[in-house]
Amino acid sequence: MSHIFDWIFAQYEGVPSLLVVLEMIGVVFGFLSVWYSKRENILVFPTGIISTAIFVYILLVYGLLGDMLINAYYFIMSVVGWYLWTRKVDETHFVPISRTSKNEKKWSVLLFIGTIVFVSAVYFAANKFNTWTAYIDTITTAIFFVGMWLMAKKKLENWIFWIIGDVISVPLYLYKGLVFSSFQYFLFTIIAIYGYKAWKKNLGKSPQTLLK
Repeated sequence: MSHIFDWIFAQYEGVPSLLVVLEMIGVVFGFLSVWYSKRENILVFPTGIISTAIFVYILLVYGLLGDMLINAYYFIMSVVGWYLWTRKVDETHFVPISRTSKNEKKWSVLLFIGTIVFVSAVYFAANKFNTWTAYIDTITTAIFFVGMWLMAKKKLENWIFWIIGDVISVPLYLYKGLVFSSFQYFLFTIIAIYGYKAWKKNLGKSPQTLLK
């Protein structure tokens, strides 16, 4: 077991302690956010806001511009989602989980393509399109942008995008030396699978509480 810890912390050799501590805090709150999302709990948003704010800074330092933009976008969409989730369909029930409509699917495609174009432009402007990770980062950014938009709108299909993006992110973050973040995405993948099953079970049901 000691060899595992030695290997993990060896990846952070030369990295400022502040960044390591911030990453660990961001991972904890990121984990909590996904866990609360699975439970359809409104705390998904405040915990997500804390995590994304931390990772905006960390990813800027590491030069992962796409993922940095993801987290800035998450921050904004967490505020939007916080509002949308607390809307009521009547005096005692909140907005239920629903499936993505045909119109929303069209918007999802446009958001995906638009994100790839935008992030690519950012990478070119910053002269950062010089490694294979930049191309993968662009794709995962687009996937997560759509996933977050659908999650804020409480659409079941958001979990499919999270699962795909998380699976890709595990080796990407490990390669970049962000071991804790890679492990976080591994856990995210597992939670997302269960999240999809839990949301599908509650599809169309209007909850009476968002704290559970």
